[in-house]
Amino acid sequence: MKLTDLDIIVTAPPAPGWGGRYWILVKLTTDTGITGWGECYASTVGPEAMRAVITDVFARHMEGENPENIELMFRRVYSSGFTQRPDPTVMGAFSGLEIACWDILGKDRDRPVWALIGGRMNDRVRAYTYLYPLAHHDAHAFWTDPDLAAEAAADCVARGYTAVKFDPAGPYTIRGGHMPAGSDITRSVAFCRAIRGAVGDRADLLFGTHGQFTTAGAIRLGRALEPHDPLWFEEPVPPDNATAMAQVAGGVRIPIATGERLCTKAEFAPLLRAGAVQILQPALGRVGGIWEAKKIAAMAEVYNAQMAPHLYAGPVEWAANIHFSVSIPNLLMAETIETPFHDALIKGAIRVEDGYIPAPTDPGLGIEVDEALARAHPYTGDGLHLEMQEAPCDYRNGNDFQGGAPTDG
Repeated sequence: MKLTDLDIIVTAPPAPGWGGRYWILVKLTTDTGITGWGECYASTVGPEAMRAVITDVFARHMEGENPENIELMFRRVYSSGFTQRPDPTVMGAFSGLEIACWDILGKDRDRPVWALIGGRMNDRVRAYTYLYPLAHHDAHAFWTDPDLAAEAAADCVARGYTAVKFDPAGPYTIRGGHMPAGSDITRSVAFCRAIRGAVGDRADLLFGTHGQFTTAGAIRLGRALEPHDPLWFEEPVPPDNATAMAQVAGGVRIPIATGERLCTKAEFAPLLRAGAVQILQPALGRVGGIWEAKKIAAMAEVYNAQMAPHLYAGPVEWAANIHFSVSIPNLLMAETIETPFHDALIKGAIRVEDGYIPAPTDPGLGIEVDEALARAHPYTGDGLHLEMQEAPCDYRNGNDFQGGAPTDG
């Protein structure tokens, strides 16, 4: 069996765009007629440029290869250009293609992917969700209103979720770490207080940030949140700075989580060695794929750390996350996004049931992608999947981060 053909679909979820402006889906076909699906979670270049990168990675390192040879193809890509170091764009391209290889192998053997990567460790996967506005909420006011967030959290718990994530701590800027505004700290504490009041001990609070603070600023914010007992403080400082992350971990009494922006075991290992994180959040469409994520999970076991795969993308990466999660012993939970478009794109093949995702039973990733639906929603914009703002933190008028929703829908 050999890989012969590649197709790439860039699809745009309808407004409000939960999961980003677009998702890059890849379909591989073998000389035996088996097709496999993957998703590339990479956004350092635009989707058309990324299409060229994916095509080059496939043609240069994978075309004509047996899809079983995951390790060989990974080493080719990791070493490309005489580098042997993590490259988020190239590795993002390979990640989606690698996921598609596992989908092919599972279909060829008539087994779910989890059965090929260690077997079923977990019968079901605990799901968590970001807090999104309810239908009657003001979608603009939601992101800075603790009471609306608390109402959304209560709705999530009523649907079976046992953990909710929220992100009221201010802007992500191209300028690097900043000291949080006093109003950002006040609002963050208010969110924790209101949400804890709404859900009590029925759900864990997951406090999201995205590397936007200085070390001292992150510690100030984290200490202010401690009375409300969040389960994690997500990526409080840039994730490539293991020393700073370890200083934050030692300065607050909230577990530190990070990983959505990291590539390969080479970038996770320094954080584990430094004692900087207790929870790792790889995005399987960026980190190097399913097999590389398994290696990272094994490293984490040695350091008594847990895995919580990240999702801000489409349902194909989600499916890969779930098979990975089913197969590992140190799973904490997995992120999920429930929208009609996510569900329709994989024809309802995987769903959250009372806050958990049952282990898929169908071969491969256990999904059927609706190609017609994906192609009917092409991305026509010029923005990246997600973008940081150029303006600095506003210490006078406050900050209004819109929760990752693309402003152009």
